[in-house]
Amino acid sequence: MDRLMRLSAVEQARLVRSGEVSVHETLEASIAAIERMNRTLNAVVLPLYDKARQALKTAPRDAPFHGVPLLLKDMLAEYGGTVMTEGSRYLRDYVSPQDSELVARYRRAGFIIVGKTNTPEFASKPTTEPELFGKTGNPWNPGYSAGGSSGGSGSAVAAGMTAVAHANDGGGSIRIPAAWCGLVGLKPTRGRNPLGPDYGDMGAGLICEHVVTRTVQDTAAILDVTAGPDAGAPYFPTPPARPFAAEVGAAPGCLRIAFATTPLTRTPVHDECRQAALNAARLCESLGHHVEEASPQVSAERFNEVFTTIWLGMVAWAIRDWSRRTGREPTREQFEAHTWKMFTLDAERRPSDLFLAIQDMQRMAREIAPFFTQYDVWLTPTSPQPPQPLGWFDFDPKHPKQATERMSDIPRFSAIANLTGQPAISLPLHWTPDGLPVGVQFIGRYGDEATLLRLAAQIEAVAPWSARIPVVS
Repeated sequence: MDRLMRLSAVEQARLVRSGEVSVHETLEASIAAIERMNRTLNAVVLPLYDKARQALKTAPRDAPFHGVPLLLKDMLAEYGGTVMTEGSRYLRDYVSPQDSELVARYRRAGFIIVGKTNTPEFASKPTTEPELFGKTGNPWNPGYSAGGSSGGSGSAVAAGMTAVAHANDGGGSIRIPAAWCGLVGLKPTRGRNPLGPDYGDMGAGLICEHVVTRTVQDTAAILDVTAGPDAGAPYFPTPPARPFAAEVGAAPGCLRIAFATTPLTRTPVHDECRQAALNAARLCESLGHHVEEASPQVSAERFNEVFTTIWLGMVAWAIRDWSRRTGREPTREQFEAHTWKMFTLDAERRPSDLFLAIQDMQRMAREIAPFFTQYDVWLTPTSPQPPQPLGWFDFDPKHPKQATERMSDIPRFSAIANLTGQPAISLPLHWTPDGLPVGVQFIGRYGDEATLLRLAAQIEAVAPWSARIPVVS
């Protein structure tokens, strides 16, 4: 049963189609894995076993992922008739009235939703330690963070509870958990996956939806069943020339790859993260790509101000949006202190501050775009730090600014792709001496997931990571 959950989603679907395993066996294998490992990891916070068993009766048998278990992050992805809290006490009793478009596409593709995964309150931190559900541990060492904000999904997939879990990304929330849990994490191009019917975009386009997986093939194949605009989408990128899954195994050609080990903000970088990027650069060079050290020129001060303004506005908007949707007045005791602080800080800004930040964000994208006419891919560490112990982000009254600074530092490499809307993928290419994963990020041109997937698959073939499996007792 454990071996079944260690297979990729594509492999599980193939076994179901061939009749070698039944959809019931696949689902029960996932449930058994969750029940056995979740006591240690606290990755799944809302099991949906009975609903999953019922869903098997009506799941489309000819769908590409018929009978494959999937976990939803407890954030944005609404599954009709189930609770969605977004990690907040404020929403602990909210029940989704309908499926979001993304969830509807998962279900049409044949996935069976088996539960929901842990997330920090309103996905606002790079670690998954909410007060509502408690801390999520890293399968490689449960005393360490699984990252955030999709840490529950990252922990669950790395442990082998499912082969795939939904995730979303506003500053690195797919890629950071992928990096810290030893997974593949693709943030697609802005607008590639739908946010409807409730939203057109979020955070001025910062937020993207996708999954964390153990293989490049799964990441590509799942994007094929979810990508594309829904009715009324405010914008969407050019459709791919062919299926994303067809890029896996296709020759990438000789790519021009820039690499950097220092973020645009000059944040200090841990030696293991720097070494991970350097090793990846050498690997790419050995594969015949042209590799040189280079970074786009962007004002670190403006980068920080733009991202902070939009992020504060987005958290405050989330609270006000939910207040409007539920008819409940938000009060301080319903939220974590950090969340409420961001809500109050937003009140000190003018509405025009947000429009200025959006203007600067779009200007930044235009400034960076020429860099990607010179280079096909930009290679960096995914995070400036390897996985950190649980509690590392906690507020310390002796150092009142420390927690905020630590949380702000983690997305320094990843957030730029959210600001520009470009696709970016994290690959598990390095492990620390004590056995913790370190991810390497590859950022591509706007709309060009294809190049990233071809390169990622090429790297996976020569430096495979699937043999590394954490042992969770």
